[in-house]
Amino acid sequence: MSDTKEERLVSLQTMYIKDVSFEAPNSPGVFLEEEVLPETKINLANTHDKIGDDSYDVCLKVRVESTYNDKTIFVAEVEQAGVFVIRGYTEDEVKGLIAVFCPNTLFPYIRELVSSLVTKAGFPALLLQPINFEALYAQAIEEAEKKTKN
Repeated sequence: MSDTKEERLVSLQTMYIKDVSFEAPNSPGVFLEEEVLPETKINLANTHDKIGDDSYDVCLKVRVESTYNDKTIFVAEVEQAGVFVIRGYTEDEVKGLIAVFCPNTLFPYIRELVSSLVTKAGFPALLLQPINFEALYAQAIEEAEKKTKN
Protein backbone atom coordinates (compact mmCIF):
# COMPACT_ATOMS: atom_id res chain seq x y z
CA MET A 1 0.00 0.00 0.00
CA SER A 2 1.52 3.32 -1.05
CA ASP A 3 1.39 6.45 1.04
CA THR A 4 -0.34 9.21 -0.94
CA LYS A 5 0.52 11.89 1.60
CA GLU A 6 2.94 14.42 0.10
CA GLU A 7 6.43 14.39 1.54
CA ARG A 8 7.20 17.41 3.73
CA LEU A 9 10.24 19.32 2.56
CA VAL A 10 11.98 22.57 3.45
CA SER A 11 15.09 23.16 1.39
CA LEU A 12 17.36 26.14 0.82
CA GLN A 13 18.10 26.28 -2.91
CA THR A 14 20.33 29.32 -2.99
CA MET A 15 21.31 32.25 -0.83
CA TYR A 16 22.34 35.66 -2.09
CA ILE A 17 22.89 39.29 -1.16
CA LYS A 18 20.08 41.34 -2.65
CA ASP A 19 21.33 44.76 -1.55
CA VAL A 20 24.14 46.31 0.53
CA SER A 21 24.57 49.95 1.44
CA PHE A 22 26.97 51.62 3.85
CA GLU A 23 27.28 55.33 4.53
CA ALA A 24 29.52 57.25 6.93
CA PRO A 25 28.40 60.80 6.06
CA ASN A 26 30.46 62.57 8.73
CA SER A 27 33.78 60.86 8.04
CA PRO A 28 36.56 61.50 8.69
CA GLY A 29 35.40 63.93 11.40
CA VAL A 30 33.72 61.21 13.46
CA PHE A 31 37.09 59.49 13.88
CA LEU A 32 38.52 62.62 15.51
CA GLU A 33 35.79 62.96 18.15
CA GLU A 34 36.64 62.02 21.73
CA GLU A 35 34.43 60.00 24.08
CA VAL A 36 31.64 59.37 21.61
CA LEU A 37 28.73 57.48 23.15
CA PRO A 38 26.74 56.41 20.10
CA GLU A 39 23.11 55.42 20.02
CA THR A 40 22.54 52.51 17.68
CA LYS A 41 19.11 51.67 16.29
CA ILE A 42 18.39 48.41 14.51
CA ASN A 43 15.36 47.80 12.29
CA LEU A 44 14.61 44.37 10.94
CA ALA A 45 12.09 43.24 8.32
CA ASN A 46 11.25 39.95 6.66
CA THR A 47 9.57 39.88 3.24
CA HIS A 48 8.81 37.11 0.78
CA ASP A 49 7.50 36.45 -2.70
CA LYS A 50 6.12 33.21 -4.06
CA ILE A 51 8.20 32.52 -7.18
CA GLY A 52 6.95 29.05 -8.11
CA ASP A 53 4.56 26.32 -7.00
CA ASP A 54 6.59 25.49 -3.90
CA SER A 55 9.33 28.13 -4.12
CA TYR A 56 9.65 31.30 -2.07
CA ASP A 57 12.15 34.14 -2.27
CA VAL A 58 12.58 35.20 1.37
CA CYS A 59 14.46 38.40 2.19
CA LEU A 60 15.72 39.47 5.60
CA LYS A 61 16.45 43.21 5.73
CA VAL A 62 18.39 45.00 8.44
CA ARG A 63 19.10 48.69 8.85
CA VAL A 64 21.61 49.77 11.49
CA GLU A 65 21.93 53.47 12.24
CA SER A 66 24.52 54.76 14.69
CA THR A 67 24.28 58.39 15.83
CA TYR A 68 25.54 60.72 18.53
CA ASN A 69 24.14 64.14 19.30
CA ASP A 70 22.71 65.17 15.92
CA LYS A 71 25.40 63.48 13.85
CA THR A 72 25.11 60.24 11.94
CA ILE A 73 28.14 58.03 12.50
CA PHE A 74 27.09 55.40 9.99
CA VAL A 75 24.11 53.73 8.35
CA ALA A 76 24.35 50.12 7.18
CA GLU A 77 21.56 48.48 5.20
CA VAL A 78 21.73 44.84 4.14
CA GLU A 79 19.24 42.57 2.40
CA GLN A 80 20.16 38.88 2.61
CA ALA A 81 17.85 36.62 0.64
CA GLY A 82 17.34 32.97 -0.08
CA VAL A 83 15.20 30.81 -2.30
CA PHE A 84 13.45 28.13 -0.28
CA VAL A 85 11.40 25.18 -1.48
CA ILE A 86 8.59 24.44 0.97
CA ARG A 87 6.37 21.47 0.12
CA GLY A 88 3.81 19.36 1.94
CA TYR A 89 2.79 21.90 4.58
CA THR A 90 -0.50 23.67 5.23
CA GLU A 91 -0.79 27.37 4.40
CA ASP A 92 -0.43 28.33 8.09
CA GLU A 93 2.62 26.09 8.47
CA VAL A 94 4.20 27.70 5.39
CA LYS A 95 3.61 31.15 6.92
CA GLY A 96 5.33 29.99 10.09
CA LEU A 97 8.30 28.56 8.19
CA ILE A 98 8.70 31.78 6.23
CA ALA A 99 8.49 33.85 9.43
CA VAL A 100 10.73 31.65 11.63
CA PHE A 101 12.79 28.99 9.84
CA CYS A 102 13.83 31.10 6.84
CA PRO A 103 15.00 34.17 8.82
CA ASN A 104 16.81 31.88 11.28
CA THR A 105 18.67 30.44 8.29
CA LEU A 106 19.51 33.87 6.81
CA PHE A 107 20.35 35.73 10.04
CA PRO A 108 23.89 34.39 10.64
CA TYR A 109 24.89 35.58 7.16
CA ILE A 110 23.38 39.04 7.54
CA ARG A 111 24.96 39.29 10.99
CA GLU A 112 28.42 38.53 9.62
CA LEU A 113 27.98 40.92 6.69
CA VAL A 114 26.91 43.85 8.91
CA SER A 115 29.79 43.18 11.31
CA SER A 116 32.26 43.03 8.43
CA LEU A 117 30.96 46.25 6.84
CA VAL A 118 31.17 48.20 10.09
CA THR A 119 34.65 46.92 10.95
CA LYS A 120 36.04 47.47 7.44
CA ALA A 121 34.69 51.03 7.55
CA GLY A 122 36.97 51.70 10.52
CA PHE A 123 34.43 51.54 13.34
CA PRO A 124 34.46 49.31 16.42
CA ALA A 125 33.02 45.83 15.88
CA LEU A 126 29.23 45.62 15.92
CA LEU A 127 27.72 42.26 16.72
CA LEU A 128 23.99 41.92 16.18
CA GLN A 129 22.46 40.00 19.06
CA PRO A 130 20.56 36.77 18.35
CA ILE A 131 16.91 37.25 17.47
CA ASN A 132 14.08 34.97 18.53
CA PHE A 133 12.06 34.89 15.31
CA GLU A 134 9.62 32.40 16.84
CA ALA A 135 8.72 34.88 19.60
CA LEU A 136 8.38 37.72 17.06
CA TYR A 137 6.04 35.60 14.94
CA ALA A 138 3.95 34.62 17.97
CA GLN A 139 3.71 38.30 18.93
CA ALA A 140 2.62 39.25 15.40
CA ILE A 141 -0.09 36.57 15.43
CA GLU A 142 -1.30 37.76 18.84
CA GLU A 143 -1.48 41.38 17.65
CA ALA A 144 -3.36 40.34 14.49
CA GLU A 145 -5.88 38.38 16.60
CA LYS A 146 -6.43 41.40 18.86
CA LYS A 147 -7.12 43.60 15.82
CA THR A 148 -9.71 41.17 14.43
CA LYS A 149 -11.49 41.06 17.80
CA ASN A 150 -11.83 44.85 17.91
